[in-house]
Amino acid sequence: QLQLVESGGGLVQPGGSLRLSCAASGFSLDVYAIGWFRQAPGKEREGVSCLSSSGSSTNYVDSVKGRFTISRDTAKNTVYLQMNSLKPEDTAVYYCAADPVDDYNEYGRPSCYGMKYWGKGTLVTVSS
Repeated sequence: QLQLVESGGGLVQPGGSLRLSCAASGFSLDVYAIGWFRQAPGKEREGVSCLSSSGSSTNYVDSVKGRFTISRDTAKNTVYLQMNSLKPEDTAVYYCAADPVDDYNEYGRPSCYGMKYWGKGTLVTVSS
């Protein structure tokens, strides 16, 4: 059974860091595009970052560029989202998602549109 499980969320002060993990079971992440998404209270879900199935191409929403980094460890079948310089507006439930098909935007960057498999999310709260 294909499953994605997020972990690593929690309460952190502004300016702090967290690393989210997305552990996959039932399939190999190295042939799937992986995306991180988030949904803040009262807001729509938004894409945060996307990693192509090859692992060679990434994309980030403008609000996290330079602060967040997506990566994967194929040996552990896990994808990470390193989040630095966290801001209160980063508070949200963070989800990882996977899809066997790579999608690219008009700039040739992975878009993670229409992801097929989803985890249940992990809550990140940035507050003093």
